[in-house]
Amino acid sequence: MNPIFSANWIKAKRSNKLAATDFLRSFVLDGAAVKAELFVTAHGTFLPFLNGRRIGEDVLAPGWTVYQKRLQYLTYDVTNLLKAGENTLRIGVGRGWFFHNIPEVITKTLKGDEAALIAALRISFADGTQTLIVTDEQWQTSRSSVVFNDIYDGETLDLSARKSALLPAKVIVYPKHMLIPAEGAPIREQERIAGQKLIQTPKGELVVDFGQEVTGYVEFSAKAPRKAEICLQHFEMLDRDGNVYTENLRSAKQQFRVISGGKAFTVKPQYTFYGFRYIQVTGLETVNPADFTAIVVHSEMKRTGYFSCANELLNQFASNVLWGQKGNFLDVPTDCPQRDERMGWTGDAEMFSRTAAINYDVRAFFDKWYKDIAADQHDDGMIPHVVPNVHRFIGNSAGSPAWDDVATVLPWELYVAYGDKDRLRRQFPTMKKYVDGMIARCRDKDADAAHEFARPWTTEGYGDWLSLEDLSREHGVGETDRGLIATAYLCFGLQTLIKASQILGYDCAWYEYVLEKVRAFFQSEYMENGRMKQDLQTAMVLALIFGLTDDPQETGKQLADNVRRMGRLTTGFIGATHLLDALSMIGEDTLALDLLLRTEYPSWLYAVTMGATTIWERWNGMYPDGHFASAGMNSFNHYAYGSVFSWMFRRLAGLAPVEAAPGYAAIRFAPAPDERIPWVRASLETDYGTVASHYEKTADGWRFTFTVPAACTATAELFGKTYTLHPGENVLTAG
Repeated sequence: MNPIFSANWIKAKRSNKLAATDFLRSFVLDGAAVKAELFVTAHGTFLPFLNGRRIGEDVLAPGWTVYQKRLQYLTYDVTNLLKAGENTLRIGVGRGWFFHNIPEVITKTLKGDEAALIAALRISFADGTQTLIVTDEQWQTSRSSVVFNDIYDGETLDLSARKSALLPAKVIVYPKHMLIPAEGAPIREQERIAGQKLIQTPKGELVVDFGQEVTGYVEFSAKAPRKAEICLQHFEMLDRDGNVYTENLRSAKQQFRVISGGKAFTVKPQYTFYGFRYIQVTGLETVNPADFTAIVVHSEMKRTGYFSCANELLNQFASNVLWGQKGNFLDVPTDCPQRDERMGWTGDAEMFSRTAAINYDVRAFFDKWYKDIAADQHDDGMIPHVVPNVHRFIGNSAGSPAWDDVATVLPWELYVAYGDKDRLRRQFPTMKKYVDGMIARCRDKDADAAHEFARPWTTEGYGDWLSLEDLSREHGVGETDRGLIATAYLCFGLQTLIKASQILGYDCAWYEYVLEKVRAFFQSEYMENGRMKQDLQTAMVLALIFGLTDDPQETGKQLADNVRRMGRLTTGFIGATHLLDALSMIGEDTLALDLLLRTEYPSWLYAVTMGATTIWERWNGMYPDGHFASAGMNSFNHYAYGSVFSWMFRRLAGLAPVEAAPGYAAIRFAPAPDERIPWVRASLETDYGTVASHYEKTADGWRFTFTVPAACTATAELFGKTYTLHPGENVLTAG
């Protein structure tokens, strides 16, 4: 058994409320240790030190999980931090994600605003003996100089405060059954960006611009009189008059306050993070951008995908997608990093999962989060809208098509990207439970066979979120029938479960039967003569992409006609994810690229022309005249619309895996060259090696260079011809 299970949960005898709590234990080391390991976790986020030196590089440990079922403990080798004689172990604990005050993790002995710690230090000596130091009544606690900390509101550091008195820790009875070894990708400091320029706004505000929206925090150096208070207000955008804009943060304060001790200092927050491009600085006589450094924080992930082309707006868009992923892959895939939300929205992750697995190796990141999806899955199979599920206390928290479908889509996208059958097998029970739940909701057991599945499993949910069929309205669920969306996604879930069952050797006859019935209902309820009854882009896209139309040619013509007539996209989160793939499927690559290259509002590149450095939540986050959409829901770092990058990579650049040989064991190069983009280059680091696609316009046509790893097979499809490629570099000319 791990030593941490021999330790006790401890807390301060007197709650420090919104301040962080320092837990301390001094001990004497007799003899030379050959190994020392610290096992630790907390009710909150912790920061450990041994003899004044930081232990490890983790940020906001132990991360965010379904705490009542899964609380990670971390293990550190601290051998080199020990010294002969007296040693002091100090572990600071801030509020972290426990601020949600989840009832299941609160007991009579531990309230939601109280920090608690459990830890064990095991020291091994050359003679084979061991010493075990565990959290108990011998530990002491003190109020930290971090006198305020909150994930949303920020942090206050009081450098002028006297050292708080040490008080004995209180041992409490609190569960340990949910303790698990750390999983997934650790949160770390990743990059440092110096302040780019100082702006004095028309209102006289002093603003440091970092030139890039990031997630993390700011380290800065200053000197100010004792008790002087310096405040860094983090925010995303300047308004159209050039002044500080914070209304879209809603109730989140996003501040870092430092109370000076009268001496020069260099500081950064310890228990929180911010989403920002700018900071407003108050409390200093002079502000030098060089004194401020934005530290980028996100989960540890290896970069795998690279894309560039002759169009600089597309290159900036690709950069925005990448930064959107970095800014929101912070232990869970959050919707946004700045306002009073920052939750693991399942729909956003479902729609972005294919792109995510191109940009980075996300196996460890998603493996851990999917276990939380399984832990939070409802008994009826439904998946919460956010995981970890903090919505369970505000009414209906699950049962939205596309959002809940993360249960099936994410495992499948990971399988296609990485080819790991064992992972698919581990995740299959959650997939099956969800699909069974949808079937149970739509099935009428009393009906005859023709009508057994003749209704949607739900007519609720978020719909085609934030679609813009009507530019005069700020839409929520959009106009696409939510019963249509639910039925389409049930078919998609069935198709995915059937494919997974066949791969794993499970019987799927029942699901094939249900799929046939549900597809027939879709066609009779939502289609007529091969056309969608709703002449809306998302309706047609789902019918095509999910293979539900009884006349693909007619449905494809309807979609192409609609796009040409509208002259723009009208889709929201769901439709935008699949729109260009649907157009390519019907042979309309040129029309797909028309939409992608469009710069007028609404479009993917519109935000780029407005200076965006990440993906916006809304097509209309900022209107052409500079005024903002409703501040109630208007994030400027919200990666969902970046899902279209997978089309740029797989179709425009033409680099795609083959489902029958996943993980890029087999590669399909099928680019869509267009003279508007004279060259395109993409590469992907796979388990087999580097796969690359590069093409450029020449005087004689197009020159293609495809790179294939030694252990892989590959084909190239160019202008109606198919070529078999060999390992190494393949050069072809065509067109």
